Amino acid sequence: MAQFGLTDPLFFDLSTRVKLRITGADRVRFLNGQITNDIRKATETSAVEACVLTAKGKIDAHLFVYVEAESFLLDADPALQSSLQARLERYIIADDVEIADVTGQLFIFHIINRDAPAISVSAKIISANRFEVPGYDIWCDANQRDQIRAELANELRFCDDGCAEQLRVKQGIPRWGRELTGDIIPVEANLEQRCIDYEKGCYIGQEVISRMKMSGQRNKQLCGLISVNKTALAPGMRLIATGGKDAGWITSTTQDREQQIALGFVKRGFNSVGSRMDALSAENARGPVEVVDLPFP
Repeated sequence: MAQFGLTDPLFFDLSTRVKLRITGADRVRFLNGQITNDIRKATETSAVEACVLTAKGKIDAHLFVYVEAESFLLDADPALQSSLQARLERYIIADDVEIADVTGQLFIFHIINRDAPAISVSAKIISANRFEVPGYDIWCDANQRDQIRAELANELRFCDDGCAEQLRVKQGIPRWGRELTGDIIPVEANLEQRCIDYEKGCYIGQEVISRMKMSGQRNKQLCGLISVNKTALAPGMRLIATGGKDAGWITSTTQDREQQIALGFVKRGFNSVGSRMDALSAENARGPVEVVDLPFP
């Protein structure tokens, strides 16, 4: 796995992500009723990040969306290929809206830590913040992919899946299938600032999100964790507080230099910075971990 720093100019290949094109005269009103952010913030040069929720405020999908002429283009984790389009279409009642899967027709590269790239072919360059650092998405047709990748490789370092996962964890970015599942509410995964607009109007799941904002209470929170004695950490490990109390679970892990670090959901009462608890392995071995601020220093 290539290990680069967060200040390196890097590029990523995000072409496996599911991509949907949404058209029709009612597309703005329809999407604003489905996602947590205000779709009117999206432009032809800037993407917005949002979630799609259940009526109970749990996450159905996490996505990015931008404007292309008379349509919206959105992308989401590849694992949502079989469910996202159906979830959105379920709520098309009398709306003039059509949703098309264009996953195989369009490809996405992402770059961080440099200005928008100058490339020799026509492609859409969109400002998008995927790693909590300035970045750009390059959307291109299938016949442009190889040339654009070659041009990027001449100037930037390629960050493969392992490298991207390490950067993601260090930055505290939640990922579908790890931190983001159908059991999680966006504010629990620290997505409030990036994905939620409290002024935009009604959308599915809004009542739950609004109540949480009013109360300021959440049962669990995505936190950074470090292994105190270099004990190996792994996704799925339970967190056990003093007295044997169940304090949460680990969702993602990586190595940061000599330090084992992890993301995990820690329950209310145990998730303040500096709190310590044990991570419990499948073999019932225990290793101490400490809650730290995100992103990791």
